[in-house]
Amino acid sequence: MLKKYTLLILLLTGWLQVYAQDAYQVSGGIYDSLDREPLAGATITVKGTTTGTTTDAGGHFSLTTNAKIPFVLLVTYLGYSSQEFTIADRSPGTLSLSLNPQQFISQQVVVTASRRPESFMKSPVTIEKLDIKAIKESPAPTFFDALESLKGVQMTTLSLMYKVPNTRGFSGTTNSRFLQMVDGVDNISPGIGAPVANAIGPSDLDIESVELIPGAASALYGLNAVNGISNMKTRSPFDYPGLSVAQKTGVNHINDPLQPARLFTETSVRYARVFKNRFAFKINADYAQGYDGIANNLRDQNPDANTSVNLTGSDNPGSDLINVYGDEGSNRKTLTLNGKNYSVSRTGYAEKDLADYHLRNLKADLGLYYKFDGDKQISYTYRIGRVSNLYQRGNRIQLDGLQIQQHNLEFKGDRFFVRAYYTRENTGNSYNLRPLGENIDKAFKNNDTWFNDYKTGYLSAIAGGQNDAAAQHAARAFADQGRYQPGTAAFEQKKQELIKINNWDQGAALIMNTAFAHLEGQYDFSTYTPGFQTLAGFNYRNYFIEPDGNSYVNPASYLDVSRTNTQFNYYSYGGFVQVTKLLFAEKLKLIGSLRADKVQYYSPKLNPRIAAVYTFAGDHNVRISYQNGFRFPTLFESFSYVDNGGIKRLGGLKVMSEYFGVIENSWLRSSQDAFIKAVNTDVNKNGLSQDAAILKNKDLLVKSNYGYIKPEQINSFEAGYKGSFLGGRLFVDADYYFNIYKDFIGQVELTRPNNGTIGANDSTIYAAYDKSQSKIYRMWTNSTSIVSNQGASLGISYAVYRKYQVSGNAAFATLVKVSEADALIPAFNTPKWMVNLSVGNNEVFKNAGFNLSWRWQSAFDWQSPLANGTIPAYATAGAQFSYRVPQLSTSIKLGATNLFNKRYYQYEGGPVIDGFYYVTLVYDPNFKKK
Repeated sequence: MLKKYTLLILLLTGWLQVYAQDAYQVSGGIYDSLDREPLAGATITVKGTTTGTTTDAGGHFSLTTNAKIPFVLLVTYLGYSSQEFTIADRSPGTLSLSLNPQQFISQQVVVTASRRPESFMKSPVTIEKLDIKAIKESPAPTFFDALESLKGVQMTTLSLMYKVPNTRGFSGTTNSRFLQMVDGVDNISPGIGAPVANAIGPSDLDIESVELIPGAASALYGLNAVNGISNMKTRSPFDYPGLSVAQKTGVNHINDPLQPARLFTETSVRYARVFKNRFAFKINADYAQGYDGIANNLRDQNPDANTSVNLTGSDNPGSDLINVYGDEGSNRKTLTLNGKNYSVSRTGYAEKDLADYHLRNLKADLGLYYKFDGDKQISYTYRIGRVSNLYQRGNRIQLDGLQIQQHNLEFKGDRFFVRAYYTRENTGNSYNLRPLGENIDKAFKNNDTWFNDYKTGYLSAIAGGQNDAAAQHAARAFADQGRYQPGTAAFEQKKQELIKINNWDQGAALIMNTAFAHLEGQYDFSTYTPGFQTLAGFNYRNYFIEPDGNSYVNPASYLDVSRTNTQFNYYSYGGFVQVTKLLFAEKLKLIGSLRADKVQYYSPKLNPRIAAVYTFAGDHNVRISYQNGFRFPTLFESFSYVDNGGIKRLGGLKVMSEYFGVIENSWLRSSQDAFIKAVNTDVNKNGLSQDAAILKNKDLLVKSNYGYIKPEQINSFEAGYKGSFLGGRLFVDADYYFNIYKDFIGQVELTRPNNGTIGANDSTIYAAYDKSQSKIYRMWTNSTSIVSNQGASLGISYAVYRKYQVSGNAAFATLVKVSEADALIPAFNTPKWMVNLSVGNNEVFKNAGFNLSWRWQSAFDWQSPLANGTIPAYATAGAQFSYRVPQLSTSIKLGATNLFNKRYYQYEGGPVIDGFYYVTLVYDPNFKKK
């Protein structure tokens, strides 16, 4: 018995001695390779294990490991290249390890370009990336605002918290050609048909990086990604645990003649926790509020309406001012006064009297994560956002309590993922500013009464000896007597009444309760295809549309009224396969992919992509690619049903609009306007009778040749280069693209006579002159032109001295060809030149950094249903200074955009953008992590 215990004691002693020999300590310090400054918060792990630690305030670390000699220490730190150090001795002594500042992102990995990890330098298409370092050093107040500094990115500012990114032309206030994702999940608003900026996206505390592809990507992503995609990657709770808090306070409207200075605040909280390295969760909450830029453009869009009677400028009674609503074409009438014809519009109300410029955005998300043995993980994410700000579609829209919710369940491993998500929106108390202005006017006095009173007031003024111009002003004042006045209780009461009425011919409410469910998956088959990397995936989406009688109706209800309130659907599905082959010692990468998509009401479409990347002389890479892509009509483009100011807006699907016979029997609205103007000129100046003038000018009327909507198609060619010089201190990225578009989707206004068939007899031409005998429709359809555009961009970054970095990029874009005259010429809406420059140093002295930026873009033409015009060129500067307190895991950032407060606007009808000055205080125990 004693021998047994003796043997057990000897074995246990031996095991303890072995363990004691295996478990030993490694310690040292981590320093900057340039100035030997200690790096507090650097992460040190034993490669291939979970053993690790971080450096203290003095850059020191100590860890205990059982790893077998030799092993590798992996050291990472924000703003520095990751380094590996081999430990070959059990007693290495006190280590002194140095990290090299990483000035650029050339060593990073991207996923979005090929839907699998690959070198940023060897991406087959142009790709831009914002990492944590770039986000922290940007003068922009948020990471989403910082996207504008990326090469080739154009931002359209609808609101201080609603910015629409676009690349490579054909920009708009609702960009349905640009796909925006969070962790691979589309965060589109179902009814609007585009993302609501970052209303339900991550806060700055939870963002890790953003990858952005300018240009077509639909061969891999489908889902209408023809102008570009962005993917926002959030922080994993396993890698970024703990409590983080941020407070931003800013001010705008400095020296604004329309508004005194206003405060902006944003509070963000993030908490993440890990349990036994298996289960983790994170919670984010963010609330922002402020006061928006004011849209008060009073330029007349109908300046020539009364030139035949010499009434122009402020004397024009038929004016249509951009940011005044209620004076549009549908609120205009031709009046015969003293034997002459005048175009007269109602007075309308300025946007600043109808809109609420107070901004509010409350958003939150919850993520639950569980790791299985091996590489597999399951997660559930819930996001919710509630936003109130200004938005623009065909008209300016007041979003008031728009709410979007999203549930996402995902199971993934190294070679696969499957995710299912569900998104639902509710527009809350939102309303449309144009019908609001129109219907406040009509609530005070209907159109017939008002125009009769205008005639009475005019004739009275003429009888009193006033001249024509003065009589027009007197007539308006007489007709407007008793009108609701902004700022009064009666005005506000009527406004609140109308924004609850869901009919734009009577009220202004915007009601959408739409949703969609999405399922997609992907698998890497490379282990089964030796010599080739093979990737395949699928997706399915189904929209659930709740008819509201204004934005959407069930088209089946045209023939069966019992289905008026019945929910209906719109589905799509597709899949892709991608094959990659590496040749010549992996210097040449060839990629081919093919995608098939089927959308309800349309035949299947195939999207191919081929690409090649060649690496030479170490770190120089050239790429070339071609792809075909399709953009399918959005929900609103397909099924919209809106009555507004005498205009009916219809989705372009045959099932939606065939009932009204517009496609088959209508004139172009633009030709009708030209016809009416010519008739009035002949009556006023040439002395013709009205009937004679109508017959003389009837050939100006053009019958529409537009058809029912179909998918838009793009053929895109791209070539590019990425390379580094001077030992990695100089980075160059250049690209060129050429796109050909066919069947461009857009809106055109058509006029259908109430009776008769166009061309069958002359009776319909009288309906074209007398608007009461015809109906105006705004239809979603396709351009008949073949359109091409091209462009190029160049980005350069240079590490000048120590940690000083100078960067710049320039982008050129232009329309090449429009093949024929077309009433639906696609709006390019893009400056020919955009330039960004910056200079900065994240360690100008210990724990302090700065960045200065400058952006310039050239003037360009803007076209939209709201307004057309030329957007002036502008230049704007930004600056930020930041200071870090590593011991407290805290940083402070002072920043400014539009530093010199030079006011500008980015589209016709949009808000004025002025200076924004802010300070952000962040507590984040992970703020130094890579």
